[in-house]
Amino acid sequence: MFKISITSVPSRVDESDLDRSIAYFLSDIGYIPRISPSTDMNSIKASVYFRLFKECFLIHSERYWTPEELMAYLNTSRSTLYRHLNKLKYLDILEEIKDGKVKKYRLRSGDLLKAWSWVEINIKMAIENYRNNVEHINSLIRNGKA
Repeated sequence: MFKISITSVPSRVDESDLDRSIAYFLSDIGYIPRISPSTDMNSIKASVYFRLFKECFLIHSERYWTPEELMAYLNTSRSTLYRHLNKLKYLDILEEIKDGKVKKYRLRSGDLLKAWSWVEINIKMAIENYRNNVEHINSLIRNGKA
C-alpha cells in the first residue's frame, strides 16, 4: 500500500533552518501533524517521529537499523516505533531487509533523493489510475449506463 498526503504548499527553499525544513516537509506529506510558523519546534525536534526520520534515517542514511536498535536509540516503545515505521513504509521511502529472522530498516538506497524518486513514481502511477477510472466512469455515462 502506498499512502501520501498531497497538499498545495509553498516551496520552502528559502528556509535556512534544517529542523524547520524537515518538519515542514514531514507535515506537508502527512507523516506528522500539520505545523504552522507558531508551532513549538522544540517539541517537534524532541518527538520520536522527528528523531526517527532525522537522526536515524537522514543523518545515518546508509545504516540499516533493527527495531531493537531504534527503540533503544529513541527510548520508545515497540508500538510507537512501528506506528512511525509503518507511516514511512506507506510513503515507500524505507527499505526493509531480513537479516536471518531480524528485519532491518533504512531509507531506500540509503539516500533521501533516491528514496523520494520512489514516492514520485508511486504518485504518478496513482494519478494515472485515477485518470483511468475517471475516463471509465465518463465512458459509462456517455454510453447510457447511468
